Amino acid sequence: MSAGTVPAAPGGATPDRWRGIAFEERMATVDFRVGERAHITVASEICRSCTTQACVTACPADLFAPTADGGILFNYEECFECGTCYMVCNHDGAITWTYPDGGQGVVFHHG
Repeated sequence: MSAGTVPAAPGGATPDRWRGIAFEERMATVDFRVGERAHITVASEICRSCTTQACVTACPADLFAPTADGGILFNYEECFECGTCYMVCNHDGAITWTYPDGGQGVVFHHG
């Protein structure tokens, strides 16, 4: 393999495969298998004291919504499991993140 050559991933996929493909089309290759147990929980009481609510703007799936009383509503069912919300949250205990149960969560199609 020559320098600068990107090896093909299993199934023949390369990083170039996704160039020029819209995010929505990429996400069409993904299944969201919703488990009975939420893998992310949000403590709305803690969120009420948050002045930034960074999770609302940082979530790439747009799953956080501020409530009229200052809390946060969260819908885990289409979560990408990226952890962005957990990383930007500045209040201990506001967001609890765990791995989804086996066979649940984001499932990528191969090929």
